[in-house]
Amino acid sequence: MYRKIEDFINTWKTEEEATVKIFSSIKDEYLSKTVSDNTRSLGRLAWHITQTLTEMGSKAGLVDSDYLEGKPVPGRMSEIINDYKEYSEILTNGVKEKWSDEELSLKMDLYGESWERGKILAMLVNHQIHHRAQMTVIMRLLGLQVPGIYGPSKEEWKNYGMEPQE
Repeated sequence: MYRKIEDFINTWKTEEEATVKIFSSIKDEYLSKTVSDNTRSLGRLAWHITQTLTEMGSKAGLVDSDYLEGKPVPGRMSEIINDYKEYSEILTNGVKEKWSDEELSLKMDLYGESWERGKILAMLVNHQIHHRAQMTVIMRLLGLQVPGIYGPSKEEWKNYGMEPQE
């Protein structure tokens, strides 16, 4: 849970870069790919992460409207990336302009529960990380190279002059 807006903004910017890095590693022909009937496609997961910015953002009063509600998964990853970046900026601007550090402990009704605003910010971050992780598993199973986020990926160890860890 966040107690300071600046802490959220700093974390969000780091996670935003990581999300764009993952999204940028997926070619358009892989958007509809999945590994089973019980998993979402890479495009659907990327679009879900993006749609959550306006869906949760609007429910929390940070974004004026759920602009992406009901919109289909775009056919190009570049479109998803552009929308993600645009609505990520709108969301973070909403946090900076509409909430203060002192208000982060205030509670709001969200999804049938009472959440502190600081928890809403933490959930936005955690939700993105959760689905990004799902994407990297699917990418790996499809034979795509996975970029390192919190450290080098298997393929990136050689850039450090080291053998990949098994």
